Amino acid sequence: MAKARTDTLEAALQQLFTGGDTTRVSWFALTGGEQLFGEGDPADTLYLVRSGRLGVFCHSADQPPRFLGVVRPGEPVGEMSMLAGTPHTASVVALRDSEILALPRETFFEVARSQPDLMVELSRLMIRRSRDQTLGGGEPSVFGFISARPRPIRAFVERIAACIQAQGFTCQIIDHSALSSVSEWFSRVEDSHDFVLYVAEADEPAWAQLCTRQVDRLFIVGNPLTLPPGPDLPRNPALDAQQRTDLILLRDPRMPRPANTGVWLDSVRPGRWFHASDGSADDAARVARIVTGTAVGLVLSGGGARAYAHIGAIRALREARVPLDFLGGSSMGAIIAAGPALGWSQDELEDEIKRAFVASDPLSDITFPLIAMTRAGKVARLLRNAYGDTEIADMPLPFFAVSTNLTTGRIEVHKRGLLRRAMRATIAIPGVMPPVVMDGQVLVDGAVLRNFPAETMRQMNAGPVVGVDMSQARGVDPAALQNPPSWWRWILSGDWKKGPPIVALLMRAATLTSDADVETSRKATDLLIQPEPEGMDIRDWKAYDIPVQAGYEAAHKALEELDGPVTDLRRSRMRKAEAAETVSAPEPAGKAAGKAKASRRQTASGTPA
Repeated sequence: MAKARTDTLEAALQQLFTGGDTTRVSWFALTGGEQLFGEGDPADTLYLVRSGRLGVFCHSADQPPRFLGVVRPGEPVGEMSMLAGTPHTASVVALRDSEILALPRETFFEVARSQPDLMVELSRLMIRRSRDQTLGGGEPSVFGFISARPRPIRAFVERIAACIQAQGFTCQIIDHSALSSVSEWFSRVEDSHDFVLYVAEADEPAWAQLCTRQVDRLFIVGNPLTLPPGPDLPRNPALDAQQRTDLILLRDPRMPRPANTGVWLDSVRPGRWFHASDGSADDAARVARIVTGTAVGLVLSGGGARAYAHIGAIRALREARVPLDFLGGSSMGAIIAAGPALGWSQDELEDEIKRAFVASDPLSDITFPLIAMTRAGKVARLLRNAYGDTEIADMPLPFFAVSTNLTTGRIEVHKRGLLRRAMRATIAIPGVMPPVVMDGQVLVDGAVLRNFPAETMRQMNAGPVVGVDMSQARGVDPAALQNPPSWWRWILSGDWKKGPPIVALLMRAATLTSDADVETSRKATDLLIQPEPEGMDIRDWKAYDIPVQAGYEAAHKALEELDGPVTDLRRSRMRKAEAAETVSAPEPAGKAAGKAKASRRQTASGTPA
């Protein structure tokens, strides 16, 4: 993480807003959830956060708000658009009750002419925030854990805090004993620790309500075997509106697998949800990674039979002890990603894929092509055998699959519902398998619009994203298309079980993504793995070993080239960028290099607005 401000900038801002002629500086308060300015609003004012915290968000059509960063006390906001004279490019909302100082644009430029240090430091800040927007800086550091179950959650939060400290961060738990403390005390604690965890038990409603107004992100902790508490549960409308209220269902260790998640989701309506077993060290460590932004998301692309390469990549990641905290994918990538999300071991993953695809000839139930080349009945049976009636929401790890909605012309992200139905939709290659109809919507293979859904994973996970991408790998045999076999030779050879050569053409066309889309998706990853399984066709379901080995070797090579652990990828990139900035940036006039005070806190703040 990167330092957000220097002593020079802080002193210059304090002088600008509170020293000299302050008659043109205005003060006002924002309540939690209130907007300071919106995307597209004119940027005619420079703001300084006096107390509280602001969140920076950007919005895109049909997508939840994307969080860009936190602006903390003593930091400016709106400076980039104000200096450029352009409308704001993001919305800024108060995450809690906040006090703001405002300075008109004209007044700022009048003062800046006599304070060159201010312009230099603001330029540095804008460069840093622009970089942080790409690298994931400005993530939350203050979290609330609100109990929605009869049993205490303090021990669970303490295990999380211990895991955070084991990562090398400082962490402080604040409980109901601080209820009568003044706001300055809370600010001092938050400013002197990397992470602060507020914890409120079910029988502490007043303290729980205060906690919801004090944090950057909220976890509601419930028991899957009890009913949700309903409307009496303390909430923060600002966090709810920006989908920053998450759910953790903490189950009894005697309960082997998650269940009843849907009831809680309908009641709480969280942005994300997680499952944990009470007393599990692994689950506490996983939640700690989610808090610290070191959780690893694995996203897998489509690619037909060549997507077996994902299995080899997962094997290499597991051998390197890379945690897989979020999983998702498109088409065959989603099929394979579902295994680790269900808790399958590597052997279980390989056995299930071999049984369902290698040994069964999934596309061999060829029919007269009224809608598609195959009936897909065999695929449906294989998916039922593999997943049964498992609900996506009940999977031990967060998971998504992507399909293409032909009714709306947009991607469909499956996070709830029957897993086998989502799997059937995400591999419904147009022309090869009949589409799936869900709730009146016609769904086909996710690869048609989003073969490598890394951006979807980035919206779920602030930590490192590992992507295995087969988007541009050639998987069609030109000879088979130039010189197709005769009908009788095709039948006698047994190649009919793969489907006719047109199947390969349709599969490749469905997974062919434009260079621009591929580049955008790949930029959303922190570690990109690109296997190249040569010598096999995209529909060659029997050729298992070739792509698996290619995936293993590509992942092994990518991991060997890293300077540190995968969990540290985003922070490492930010530290390198900060070091490069320090070397290249000029020193403010009259200030000796290296005079800025070292910050023990290394939490980045804010992003351009």
